[in-house]
Amino acid sequence: MKPADNDNTPCGMESEYASSPCLMHRLDPLTGAVMPEIDRQQRIDVMRWRKAERQRLIALRQAIPAAQRRQLSRRIARSLDEVLGDVCGRIASFYWPFRGEPDLRPWAEAVAARGGVCALPVVVGRHEQLVFRPWRKGDPLEPGVWNIPVPSTEVAVTPDIVIAPTVGFDPACYRLGYGGGFFDRTLAAFHHRPRIIGVGFAAQAIRTIFPQPHDVPMDMIVTESGALTPADGTRQPA
Repeated sequence: MKPADNDNTPCGMESEYASSPCLMHRLDPLTGAVMPEIDRQQRIDVMRWRKAERQRLIALRQAIPAAQRRQLSRRIARSLDEVLGDVCGRIASFYWPFRGEPDLRPWAEAVAARGGVCALPVVVGRHEQLVFRPWRKGDPLEPGVWNIPVPSTEVAVTPDIVIAPTVGFDPACYRLGYGGGFFDRTLAAFHHRPRIIGVGFAAQAIRTIFPQPHDVPMDMIVTESGALTPADGTRQPA
């Protein structure tokens, strides 16, 4: 509703707005959207908790010896092969390992050898969706956000499968990421939802991430222990 005379009424002064134009205190710190007043403090508390939990879980992951991480990564790759089956002709987005994440680069090479296409996600802007660029071993790379290598090509593809790294995950298959919202924003915008699989180490499991309206659950979480589905929060043996 517009004010009676003009729209330059300063905050705190009387006007004929249906509600106060001073809504900065209710802006969502992640999306910039206006939050309902009743949810504001809860959302702030969750964001603070997530920040602390990320630090704890990343430190836990990085403390795993490199040789053990490689072994666990191979077990995760085997679990992925079992749940995905034939990948010939399918496009699978994975990720370049960062801060102790499971290393799926050997898995990606095997997918390409079996007739699949692998892609890597690329951040193109702070509040924009990810784009996915095809990549196979030997293709040129360049530094992306946080100096994570990304394909140099400008060609983009639409994945049939999205493998998303997790900082943490819960029994409902909600993923705790790094806090930028890139995967959630991108997954929510797909016209045809791909198969979405979160990947992490079993030690990263937590009771809940306290999911918020913008969080997108994974179809399953795959760890070295097998596949976790959200239907009943139980693991399917690998």
